[in-house]
Amino acid sequence: MDAPYQRLAAALRHRIVSGEWPPGTPIPSGRQLAEQHHVTRRIAERAIAVLRTEHLIEGRRGARLQVAYPPAVRTLVDPHADWPHLIGDTETGTCRADPVLAQRLHVPPRCALHRYRTECLDPDGRPAMLLTTWRRGATRRAWAHAVVEAMVDSLAADEAHALGLVAGVTAIRLHRTRYDEGGHPVETADLVLPADRWRVRL
Repeated sequence: MDAPYQRLAAALRHRIVSGEWPPGTPIPSGRQLAEQHHVTRRIAERAIAVLRTEHLIEGRRGARLQVAYPPAVRTLVDPHADWPHLIGDTETGTCRADPVLAQRLHVPPRCALHRYRTECLDPDGRPAMLLTTWRRGATRRAWAHAVVEAMVDSLAADEAHALGLVAGVTAIRLHRTRYDEGGHPVETADLVLPADRWRVRL
């Protein structure tokens, strides 16, 4: 027998799939769903989490959720091209190089790095990609060539939050390291693309 949150998720899923709640429809809050369906708020929130994992609901945690639009699947062919659409939140700061970043940038572990994170948005304002760049100095230096590695990964909690998804969702992660003419790394970056919205052709 299904658990209460699974039964609630099934009821909400039916309303979405049947078209009763078309894309863009605001989803009642966890409190409202709990009251409407005579369940606890925890059950309502677990049902919402199930539908977020299934990409039927989208939106940032803590904000109003809505029925998701079918994802527009685009193909990335040039990981160096400037994003042609909207730019969302941009974070800048510093961090210490963990062993992986230290290896990618050829710097000592714990070395101070500048970190930049940018949300790349579709023309309709929906998150499409997350770009995080690390470099040793604050000034952007010229680069001569780059190496890009692609892998399948899961979204970390902070990445999922920025993209309006849930942690653990499958993503395509590109490690892009740019080198100067002498072969020294000048910056490295992670391009994180939700796997249901992207194909990569390099």
